[in-house]
Amino acid sequence: MSTNTMRRAATGVIGLAVAGTLSLTGCKNGNEEVAPAQSSAPAGQGGQDSAQPSTPASPSADGGQAPAAGQAKPGQTFKIGETAQVPFSSGSTKGAIALTITTVEQGQPADLDSLKLGDKVKGMIPYYIRYSVKNTGTTDLSFASVSHMKGLLPDGSEAQGVSVIGKFEKCKDETLPKGFTNGQTQTSCAIALAPSAQTKVVGAEYWGDPYNNLNDSKGLFWK
Repeated sequence: MSTNTMRRAATGVIGLAVAGTLSLTGCKNGNEEVAPAQSSAPAGQGGQDSAQPSTPASPSADGGQAPAAGQAKPGQTFKIGETAQVPFSSGSTKGAIALTITTVEQGQPADLDSLKLGDKVKGMIPYYIRYSVKNTGTTDLSFASVSHMKGLLPDGSEAQGVSVIGKFEKCKDETLPKGFTNGQTQTSCAIALAPSAQTKVVGAEYWGDPYNNLNDSKGLFWK
């Protein structure tokens, strides 16, 4: 795990403590666990800068490589529905994908009932960040996971997220299927929680490699 990734994880823990939520976990059908995580740092501060740099960032000290020409630059912002060309890395698997946030869809509070989080999500509204992944490289990405997706609130801060281990029919987050070679496409989904009905989730950020281990640690944004 890179230094910046560890810093992001630590920020999430701090955000939970500040919010007074020391433990926000639950189970579904007895064997499916969920683990929400929150970061209160606004995008554009503390590693979430949404400004697009004029030149590509340099490789980081921990081995991360800046995107090549034609690929999305750290901090670049897209409109929802636009596609970013993204270098992809998962463990020893490396390739290239076209990533598109297709919609940010509002759900209903009752959608969360099956996750058994109770009062921990009282008053919160789930939003579903739906996105598509297309293999544009030469590597077979079978069984890789394209995650690292967060919701954004109107003030630029990150929405609380929920990671589900198991199936959640309202928002399926699945690994890429067997035989995910060049030209293959799959849709996926990430859950983001708005703190109230008066505050909406208005965008999304992707911070997978290499966007989570560059020196400036900027992700890609859709608004």
